[in-house]
Amino acid sequence: MRYTAFILFILLTLTACNKEPEKNLKAQPTAQKKVAVVKKFGFTLNNFNVVNDTIKSGDTFGALLGKEGYDAGQIHKITEQIKDTFDLRDIRVGRPYTMLKDKKAPNALKAFIYEPDNLSYYVINLNDTVAKVAKVVKPITIKRRIIAAAIEGSLAETLGKAGASPAMVHELSEIYAWSIDFFKIQKNDKFAVIVNERYISDTIYAGVESIEASYFEYKGKKIYAFPFKKDVNSRKADYYDDEGKVLKSMFLKAPLKFSHITSKFSPKRFHPVQMRWKAHNGTDYAAPTGTPIMSTANGVVIQAGYTSGNGNYVKVKHNGQYTTQYLHMSKILVRQGQRVSQGETIGRVGSTGLATGPHVCYRFWKNGVQVDALKQRLPSSEPMSAKDKPRFLAYSTPLKKELDSISDKKFNTQ
Repeated sequence: MRYTAFILFILLTLTACNKEPEKNLKAQPTAQKKVAVVKKFGFTLNNFNVVNDTIKSGDTFGALLGKEGYDAGQIHKITEQIKDTFDLRDIRVGRPYTMLKDKKAPNALKAFIYEPDNLSYYVINLNDTVAKVAKVVKPITIKRRIIAAAIEGSLAETLGKAGASPAMVHELSEIYAWSIDFFKIQKNDKFAVIVNERYISDTIYAGVESIEASYFEYKGKKIYAFPFKKDVNSRKADYYDDEGKVLKSMFLKAPLKFSHITSKFSPKRFHPVQMRWKAHNGTDYAAPTGTPIMSTANGVVIQAGYTSGNGNYVKVKHNGQYTTQYLHMSKILVRQGQRVSQGETIGRVGSTGLATGPHVCYRFWKNGVQVDALKQRLPSSEPMSAKDKPRFLAYSTPLKKELDSISDKKFNTQ
C-alpha cells in the first residue's frame, strides 16, 4: 500500500513538471517586429497608401485626378488654384510621380508629388479645401576628389575605369581642345585632375561643379590647366598653364570632339573611290553620320554648297591669313555670309561626294596655300598681363604642388 502511494506521488510530480514549461511559454508575450519608418517628400510614408508611377503618354494632371474619382468641377477648381505656382504643361512622359492616399479611406487622395527632374519636386497638397503647391529643391553637396590615371584606350574608357562620369570627358576635352589632339593620344599618356562634383542629398551624382586644376602628360610633356578669371567679376574663367600662358588658341586642334584620323595630308595617296594616286590636301576624321562638325576658329562662311567631289561642304575665312574647309557633310547648318564662332556646329558628318564612309575631310589654307593643319604652329589668344601674374601664381602654385604630389604617388616618378 505504501509502495503504491509512493509510485502515484512520483507520477503526479512528473506530470506537473512537464506542464509547467507550457504554462511559462503561454505567459511569454509575442515579440513584435519593428516597422522601419520611411520618410520622403516631407511625409512619413507609413501613414499612407503609397502609389509610385511614371507619367505615360497622354497623361495630364487632370486625367490622373479623374482616375482617382475627381469630377470635372473638382479638377477645374484644383487646377485653377495651383496654376500660378505649378505649370501643368511641365508634366512630361517618363518622369516619376507619387500619390499619397488615406489609409482609412483608400480612395481619398491626400497629396500628389511630381518630380520634373532629379534635383527638385512639387508637392500638391490636397488635404484642405484649397489645394496648395510647394516646390522643394533637394540639398546639393559638393565633394572634392582627385582622379589620376594612365591612358588605356580612349580618354572616355580611361575615365570610366577611374570612376569618372561622361561629363568629365566633356570638361577635359573642352579645356584641352586647343593644346591636345585627342585623336593622337597614346597608351600610357597620363593625366590627373582635381574636381568638385555635385551630389543630390549627398548620394546621387549630379555632375561636375568645377575643375580646380589638372595636367595631361602628352608627348612626354605635362600640360597644366588652371582656371583663372582676369576680371574677378567675370562669369567664365579661361584656362592657363603653369607659366600663365593661356591654353586657348586661335584654332581648335580638330573639327570633331572624338573620332579617329583615317587619312592624313599627303602629296600622294591612293584614292579609295577614284582608284588612282593623287594628292590628299586634307585630314580625314572618321565619325558616325550626324556627328557635329565644328568651325575650328571664328570667321565668316564664304562658301556653303555641294560639288560632286566635295559633297556638302562649308568654307570659312578666319582672317587675311587663314581659311578652313569641311567636306562630305550629311547636312549643312550655316549659310554663306554668316559669321561663326570657334566651336560652333556648322554641319553634320556624312558621306556625300567622293567618300567611302562617314567622315569629314578638314582642309586648311595659310596665305592662300593648302597646308597640313596638323603641322601648323598656330597663334595663341591674348596672353596674361603682368599685373595679373602674381595673383595667378598665388592661386596656381599650391595646386601644381598637389598635382605633382599625386603624380609621384600614382606613377612612382622621382
